[in-house]
Amino acid sequence: MYGVMIAFKDFSPALGITGSPWAGLKYFEKFFHSYQFSITIRNTLLISLYSFATFPIPIVFALLVNQLRANRFKRAFQTLTYMPHFISTVVVVGLLLILLSPGNGLIGQLYGLFGAKAPNLMGSSALFSSVYVWSDVWQHTGWDSIIYLAALSAVDPSLYEAATVDGASRWQKIRFIDIPMLLPTAITLLILRVGGLLGVGFEKAYLMQNNLNLSGSEVISTYVYKIGLMSAQYSFSAAINLFNTMINFVLLVLVNRIARKYSEHSLW
Repeated sequence: MYGVMIAFKDFSPALGITGSPWAGLKYFEKFFHSYQFSITIRNTLLISLYSFATFPIPIVFALLVNQLRANRFKRAFQTLTYMPHFISTVVVVGLLLILLSPGNGLIGQLYGLFGAKAPNLMGSSALFSSVYVWSDVWQHTGWDSIIYLAALSAVDPSLYEAATVDGASRWQKIRFIDIPMLLPTAITLLILRVGGLLGVGFEKAYLMQNNLNLSGSEVISTYVYKIGLMSAQYSFSAAINLFNTMINFVLLVLVNRIARKYSEHSLW
């Protein structure tokens, strides 16, 4: 927390944090009035909210996996869906560049079969968020479902037996047994996810950026990197990052309060 003071000073490495002159809110105002403010906020919110739309996917995936009865197939299926999580971001982006290439990539070859010209998906600012989010879904859905599968494994088997005796269908068992068991875990993870609303990952966004899609791919984390390390504007980048952190903190507290008020589950 000591380094947070850089955001309020005209920081100079030669003078150090305490020796640098005080600047107050100068760099916050500079960011709010810069042309990049609306661009970075818009892109960050768009990608984050788009990611929120995919939040139920691991829950649905866990419910489907839980319905598998053949244990050998179930274990093999789970292993295959977990594997993409362990692929590094650099490799994933490399795969995207190869597969989505309009020339020699899979997309280009498929369009070529019909004599059509493939779109440049990696060069489109409008489609950047879709490529970013759905590649994340492919990579992390299996891994994210683990915690939901763990919650489902704690369900008392006698509940299913009683439901069977009462004539409940498979869908009714999911609706009245499985989903209520998942709600506490889902609410907790949703609160944590809201706390990172403006925290779009730097590495993947930066690797996917190019001159063609920059207007749709410049998010707060990549802008902070370029301003702070590439342009050496340390105080300016620290102010932007602190603003980002404070927004996430306020959202976390707010959503936790709402969850505590309208449900029985919250972080504190």
